[in-house]
Amino acid sequence: MREDIAKLIARVGLGTLMLFHGIDKAMHGLSGIEGILSAHDMPDIVMYGVYIGEIVAPLFLIIGLFTPLAALAIVINMLMAILLVYSDAIFSVTEHGAWSIEVPMLYLTGAVVIALLGPGRVSLDHLLYARKEA
Repeated sequence: MREDIAKLIARVGLGTLMLFHGIDKAMHGLSGIEGILSAHDMPDIVMYGVYIGEIVAPLFLIIGLFTPLAALAIVINMLMAILLVYSDAIFSVTEHGAWSIEVPMLYLTGAVVIALLGPGRVSLDHLLYARKEA
């Protein structure tokens, strides 16, 4: 049961932290994202993927529904952020010695771990899709 509690903590922790970013974008808009995408000659429609990676996927992680897909959406979201926003800083450190892309890498790593470990028994995935034993 400890493993299931650990998976729950990881899912809820990562989902909640990522959700704060999505709520901020929902409240203040995506103009910053739009500028980044246009600087990279990407279509504006791509910016709405931010809502999937920062609102929908985190909510699914929190409740443990479609967990591997939700984690994959966050992985893709973080890869896009690293490539589009932090590409100039990938090999640099901050003035305090931290890796410049430390935060997006933490989100990315957490999402990969959750995708690989699965949701655990304390999840809607388990409740809905676990094999019923005869």
